[in-house]
Order: sequence, then C-alpha cells, then structure tokens
Amino acid sequence: MSNTTGAHILLQSLAYEGVEVAFGVPGGAILPFYDTLYGGPIRHILARHEQGAGHMAEGYAWATGRVGVCIATSGPGATNLVTPLADALVDSVPMVAITGQVPTTAVGNDAFQEAYTTGITMPATKHNYFVTDPDEIPQIVHEAFHIAATGRPGPVLIDFPKDILNAPTGWTEPNGINLPGYKPTVAGHVPRIREAAELIAAARRPVLYVGGGIIKANAAGPLRTLAERTAVPVTTTLMGRGAFPDDHPLALGMPGMHGTYAAISALQRADLLIAIGVRFDDRVTGDPATFAPEAKVIHVDVDPAEIGKVRHADVPIVGDARRVIEQLIEAWGDREVPNREPWMEMLRRWQREHPLRYTQDPDGPVKPQYVIEELHRLTGGDAILVSGVGQHQMWASQYWKFDSPRRWINSGGLGTMGFGIPAAVGAKAGMPDELVIAVDGDGCFQMTSQELITAAVEGLPIKVVVFNNGVHGMVTQWQRLFYEDRFSASRLGDAVDYVKLAEAMGCHGFRATTPDEVTPTLEKALSTNDRPVVIEVVVDPEEMVFPMVPAGGSCDEVFIGRNEKVKLER
Repeated sequence: MSNTTGAHILLQSLAYEGVEVAFGVPGGAILPFYDTLYGGPIRHILARHEQGAGHMAEGYAWATGRVGVCIATSGPGATNLVTPLADALVDSVPMVAITGQVPTTAVGNDAFQEAYTTGITMPATKHNYFVTDPDEIPQIVHEAFHIAATGRPGPVLIDFPKDILNAPTGWTEPNGINLPGYKPTVAGHVPRIREAAELIAAARRPVLYVGGGIIKANAAGPLRTLAERTAVPVTTTLMGRGAFPDDHPLALGMPGMHGTYAAISALQRADLLIAIGVRFDDRVTGDPATFAPEAKVIHVDVDPAEIGKVRHADVPIVGDARRVIEQLIEAWGDREVPNREPWMEMLRRWQREHPLRYTQDPDGPVKPQYVIEELHRLTGGDAILVSGVGQHQMWASQYWKFDSPRRWINSGGLGTMGFGIPAAVGAKAGMPDELVIAVDGDGCFQMTSQELITAAVEGLPIKVVVFNNGVHGMVTQWQRLFYEDRFSASRLGDAVDYVKLAEAMGCHGFRATTPDEVTPTLEKALSTNDRPVVIEVVVDPEEMVFPMVPAGGSCDEVFIGRNEKVKLER
C-alpha cells in the first residue's frame, strides 16, 4: 500500500499552485494535513482564532495580489471562517479555504465537531467543493485556485473528510481547466467600446467613478492614461483608494456617505458616469432614485450580475477592467482632449469651498484626523495602511493621501469589525519588507487583538495605532444624530490598559494622551522594529466623521457638520 496519502497530495497540490504561506488553526479532522505541514515547504502561521486566519489570508491577498490560503478543522473551526469568507466574497478577495470534515462514514450522524460546511458556506463563497475521492485532489485544488483568482475574484472552500486525507493515493498532474459553466469574459464587446468612446467625447460633465475592480485587475496604470487622455476627473470609492493618485489634478477623492463634498457632488451633477469596477453600492449612491439624475452610465464590470443591478447602464460592458480600459484608450485614438475647463473649474471651486476640515486645539483633546495626518507626514505615505471598520476607517481613507494601489486594505462591503489586526498580519507576512500600519478603533481592537500574539511569535513587526475614545464610535455618532443621544450599549468603558495588554502579548506598548505627545510617540513607535508595536492614542470621544450623507438619503444634501448642511447647486 502507498505511503502517500490524500494529505500528502494536498500539500503537494498547494505547492504546485505556488503557495508559500498559509494561515490556520489545527484540529482533529484536519490533523492528517497538519502532520504533512511539519517540516514541509509551506510556511504555516498559527492564528489564535480561525476568523483571524481568514482575515490574514485576505490581508495577504490584498497586499500581494496572490491567492490567500487559510486552514481550519471541522465544525466550529469551519464555521469560524464564515465571516472572512463572506467578507472576501463581497470585496472580491481571492482566497482558498481548506477545511477538515468528519470521516465520510460519519457524515450526517451528528458526529463530534461535524457541521454541514459546504451548505453553510455556499452563500459565502464563490464556489466550494466536498472531496470524496483522494485521486481528485490535485485537479480540485487547481480548479479552486483558478476560480478564486479569475473573473471576479473571490473565496473558494474545499472540505476534506478525514478518511479522504488518510486514504492512499498518488500524484496526478492537473489536467488543465475544463469548467464549462465558468468562462469569465475578459475583452469588452467592440461595438460597445466604440459607443462608450463616443459618449465620453460628447460629455460636458463626465466623471470616472472607479472602485476595487481597478485594483483587482491591476489596472491603475491604464486608468491614469485614460483619465489624462480624455481629461475626465476621477472619484475612487473606499475599495478603490490608491487606484488613482490623490495628488493628481483630476483626483476628486472618495465619494459616498463620508466622501469629499466635491466627489459626492461631481457624481450628482455629472452628465456621464464611466463606472469601472464598482457596483453602485448604497454607501455611494444613497437613495438610488435620486443618485446622479442627469447622468448616462457606462458600466464596466467583469461580473455581469453587477451591471444593471442597481442602476440601468446605457452602455453595459462585461470584461476585465484592465483590458476594457486598454480598449477604450485604443478606441479614443488620437482625438483632441475635450475642453473640460468649465466643469473642472466648478469642481475646483467645490474643493476650495468645502474641503475636509477639523480643528486641533493645542490643548487637546487629540483629534483622530490629526493623528492620521501626522502618521502620513512621518512616513511620507510609504506604508501599507490597514484599518478596521468604523470612524477610524473613514478618517484614514479621508486624510491619508494614497498614490498607488495595494497600499490600502480594509473591509468595505461587509464592514467587518476586527478585520484590521489580522489583515495587517497577513499583509506583513506577504510583504515582509514593507512598513505595515494598522489603524484601529478600541471597539475593533478588542475583537481580534489576540492576533498580536501571532504577530509577536511569528516575527511580524506590524504597527497598530488604537484610537481610544471609549465607545463604538460610528454607532455613537448615529445615536447622536438620529437617536437623540440615547447611547444604548455603545460605551466600552475604560477598563483596558492597552499598553499593558500589548506588553502581555509580546509587543511594545506606547501611549499618547495630548496633542504634543502624538508626534514623539509615533516617531518612537516607527523606529522600533524588533517586535510589533501598539500605540494607544486617547482621542476626543465627541468627534464625528463629516461630510456625511445619511443612509438612504439623497446625495443632493451633504452634512458637513452636526447642524451644517450644504445643498447641491443646480
């Protein structure tokens, strides 16, 4: 009988796909595979919770552009992956999850640590597999990586019963890819491309509305060329930050609920939206019935299900963002750049009249926006910035100046609190020579801070800035604005000493409580590289994120302060 088992072939299959690092937590059903990892070619990073392992795989994928891999055992191990799987699905993150399962003879008998993993995760994955034949492992793994990385990227799960991992088998070279129901469109339909070019040429108030699809398709370079050739200003969604440099004359910043006034209003007044790699998310559109009422729409997306889902597309183009942009540039040819100056002057005036703003009193309290700006100044923006979810996420996106893709990692569509620290660990594992900074809130930090132990043990010296305002900040902001200051279950209290907690987990801990302590504390943290660093900054608990378009409201009205509202010019 062969000494080579399904577990050995699984390891060989992952190595065949170029996997160098994986994140996971062992357990009984997946133990045969963990035995093969011992001394093997793949670095395994032991997370402290399976949710952390999943977010680490996401952070790795975001930072490197490669498929992230996470591993869990059956039952609770697998169910703990549901949140990162759902997060990766919404944000189009390429990931393969490997889970153990009870033996096939026990499936359906409520065996110890049994869960219907493929059923539970079906709506949270792009595709999943239940392996019943060890001889099929190389082909299944090969298909899983192909599905995860192509078309609209996303998570794929492979569930391995323990007896399949223990079964004797041998290596068989994967036989290419033959998936009749899965053939993503890459190139855009040529007549539609020509039609789009004509609309761009004729538009007087066009806007490029671009998102995470640009980054996933590695299309930032062609996007800049298209914008400059056509003289069209660019808004970058929360997931698309870095797809277009913030210091470019055509850059308008982020649109949406907490976007810049100029970006929000540009979409509202546009006569043409060139939407590429975006899905008209409710956090951008507000009330879809009142969004961009004067605009025709060119919608480019690799996922045909997104086109027309929220907003009718006058010119629908299914295809890879990079390829379609290259086709648009080719169709544009050597046309003269249209005169967009009246439109650009209006946009520049909005930028001058309604900039992002805050006031930092020298005597305090510390404003989170000031910390973000100081952090950017001290690093020159040369860092991978990761965030959790909430107010700190919005301030980071607003006040950090992004100039290139894959330098901003966050949870957008699912809005997963606790994403930041494990995602930063994954990013650092994938890009060990880069400075990786996680900006977190105290609420997010308390959800997944145990993954700092992983960072310390694995020698991954990330920097974590914790904004301590003692509350769930965004929840509190909504309670202030819409629930008459009834702060139900949103106060965290002051029981945690973040410096001591950091030190207990093998990290350095620093604290800043006044504005004049911020810069020297950040400088000390940035110069400390022998282990992870946690910087607690005690910030103003009253500070809120503005601009703001209330959920489901019209983007024609933008709150720039608690009682300050600006209506769009018509």
